[in-house]
Amino acid sequence: MSEIANRQSAPRILIVRLSAVGDVIHGLPVLNALRGALPDAFLAWVVEDRAAALLRGHAAIDELIVVPRGFLKSPRRIWELRRRLRGLRFDTTIDLQGLAKSAVVARLSGAPRRIGFGDEKGRELSGWLNNDLVRTRAAHIIDCNLELLRPLGIERPPVRFEIPESAADAAAAAEIVCQQRLEGGFGIINPGAGWPSKLWPAPRFAAVAEYLGRVERLPTLVVWAGEREKGWARQIVAGGEGYAREAPRTSLTELAALCRRARVFVGSDTGPLHLAAAVGTACVGMYGPMPAQRNGPYGPQHVALQEATFQGPSRQRKKVSAALMEAISVELVCQTCSRILRRDGWHAAA
Repeated sequence: MSEIANRQSAPRILIVRLSAVGDVIHGLPVLNALRGALPDAFLAWVVEDRAAALLRGHAAIDELIVVPRGFLKSPRRIWELRRRLRGLRFDTTIDLQGLAKSAVVARLSGAPRRIGFGDEKGRELSGWLNNDLVRTRAAHIIDCNLELLRPLGIERPPVRFEIPESAADAAAAAEIVCQQRLEGGFGIINPGAGWPSKLWPAPRFAAVAEYLGRVERLPTLVVWAGEREKGWARQIVAGGEGYAREAPRTSLTELAALCRRARVFVGSDTGPLHLAAAVGTACVGMYGPMPAQRNGPYGPQHVALQEATFQGPSRQRKKVSAALMEAISVELVCQTCSRILRRDGWHAAA
């Protein structure tokens, strides 16, 4: 068979994971597993604009389709998306989001085979709109996502993220490291989170920064997104006894480049934590409303701390008491950071 004929008969697969940053990162192993098992396949991804930067330039993607948040409220945008998807002639979709909006996108594509979750992760109308439903057995969401590949004959593929790094992002990270005088090594603290119930108090982060600087001789860079997080970052710097530095505004891809150069990352269950884990930085993640077993940073090199959790739907988890996160002590976080640093060969300067 000629190369052209082979490409014409190769699978044409659409991944649907619209948001959010951490969840898009959790979907990347599916993309890479598809490319590894089906090297001639045409692979596309539909994503909302806020997380699209993580996928641009990814070697495994043939076509990235970016939609604005709230696009389903616009009949014109729906029609434009349908026309574009139908023109790409997909035979299979994989709905990693498990919501009505993601399943609608899969249906708009016209693909005859629409793989999705057949258990509690397939929410709203997704179980009706998708037609090849998989009941997952794994504990972690990344492994659950990979189980959606079973209908395609792909079993237990290796977990690979392969987030690209551009020369511009590498240069931006190097400049920040130089400007903040962090060439000797540094940690990263991220105080933000998507839900109020996932936040750990800024004064506690400041105490961790002070500990890392005083005991481990490791300065920290405090990263942020948006004015509210910038205010928390400044609180941490002010309380860090001179060991914490406020990062400048960074893009997602610049943040990924910074994380690659850090010795440890400390934060709660949020996109930057999973980004750091995906680029190989050792992470200390703090968990309250969501189970760490399901959503913790993926891999044995990371540690997820959880003293209490909550059983219930996401709407309730978003509003639970701050006591779940506050049950995690500063001492526990500091001890965990030290254990990771020692394991990975960091030695405090004299």
